[in-house]
Amino acid sequence: MTKIHIPRRGVLFGGLVAILSGCASKFRTYSGPEVTRLRLYKAQRLLVLDGADRVLRTYPIGLGFAPVGHKQFEGDGRTPEGSYVIDRRNPDSLFHLSVGISYPNEADIAFAESQGRSPGKDIFIHGGPRRGIDPTNVRDWTAGCISVSDPEIEEIYAMVRDGTPIDIYA
Repeated sequence: MTKIHIPRRGVLFGGLVAILSGCASKFRTYSGPEVTRLRLYKAQRLLVLDGADRVLRTYPIGLGFAPVGHKQFEGDGRTPEGSYVIDRRNPDSLFHLSVGISYPNEADIAFAESQGRSPGKDIFIHGGPRRGIDPTNVRDWTAGCISVSDPEIEEIYAMVRDGTPIDIYA
């Protein structure tokens, strides 16, 4: 019987590469049915991803630190209500990954300007912060965004395309 010699370093390095390659990427792939619409129910703290003929996924969510009512001004801690679209994604988000919502729309801007204020901007669905608040322990902690867990935003990021409508209900 011939004995094959494999250097110990090679085995350790190969094992390390295998472990890291299995868990290193936050970017998932998705090949299921198209997400045709998102519905967000603020009072129920629920995000629904709809397909053409059925609900594809649901997620528990956190909101802004003052969740009741429609976002009107920068810094009010509210999450918008109304019809918007997913309009961008941020793979380098401070909150793991994020997908942007088209807030403010023309009506949001007009109202805020009529009050001499800014409507705010940069409303996202995102994961938890890299340091600081644990979104699983604090329900409504964002400045107006929608928070989910890191594994959940990885799914959402893979499933939802730019241009997908989102309806946000009170």
